[in-house]
Amino acid sequence: MPELWVTNLGLVEYREAYALQERVRAARQADAIPDTLLLLEHPPVYTRGRRSGPADIPLGVDADVVDVDRGGKVTYHEPGQLVGYPIMRTADVIAFVRTMEQAIVSALGEAGVEAHARPEDGPDYTGVWVGDEKIASIGVHVAKGVTTHGFAVNVDNDLEPFYRVVACGLPDVRMTRLETESLRCFRKRMAYAFAEAHGLRQRLISPSRLEAALPQLASI
Repeated sequence: MPELWVTNLGLVEYREAYALQERVRAARQADAIPDTLLLLEHPPVYTRGRRSGPADIPLGVDADVVDVDRGGKVTYHEPGQLVGYPIMRTADVIAFVRTMEQAIVSALGEAGVEAHARPEDGPDYTGVWVGDEKIASIGVHVAKGVTTHGFAVNVDNDLEPFYRVVACGLPDVRMTRLETESLRCFRKRMAYAFAEAHGLRQRLISPSRLEAALPQLASI
C-alpha cells in the first residue's frame, strides 16, 4: 500500500506555511517524496481565495489578510482550528474534494459528532456541516497534477471572527466547532481517517525529516 507522509508542524505563521507548501509540492511533482499531509495551526489570519469579492471582507476589518490561489472565498484561521494541507497527486480534483469531505465526516463521527457534506447544494457549500452549521472549510489548488491548500476544521477556536466577514461567500452562514475533544486527539483521528479514505498507509514524519527530504530538488 502506498504511503501518506503525515507531518505535525504545530503553530506556523500563514505565509511561512504557504511557502513550505510550495516547496513540498515541487518535491512531490518531482517524485522526491510520496503524498504528504501537513497538519498545523495558524495565528489569526483571514485568507481570500480566487473566488472572493471586495465585499467579502468589509472596510474597517482590522486583521491580517492574505490573498491565495486556492479555490473558494474568504475563511479564517486561528489557534484551536486544525488545518490540513494535503500535497498529493490527483487526476480528478472534484473526486479529491469529495474524498476529503468524507474523511472529515468520518473523523468527526469517531469523535461523536454527526456531520455531512452538501455536494448537491453547489460549490459554495463545499466543506462539512453539522446540521445547518459549518464546521469545516475546504479549498484546493492543483498545479501539474499536485494539490496544495486543503481543509480547516473548527475544534476549539473562537468563532466570532467569522462573523466580521462574509465567510465562505455565504452571508448567513453559521459556524460551529467540535468541542468534544482536544485538537491533539482530533488531529490523530483526522490523520487516520484521511489516509484511510485515500487508500494510503499513514507514516508519521517529523518536520526535520521532511525538511531533509526537500533539498533533494537541488540535484533534480
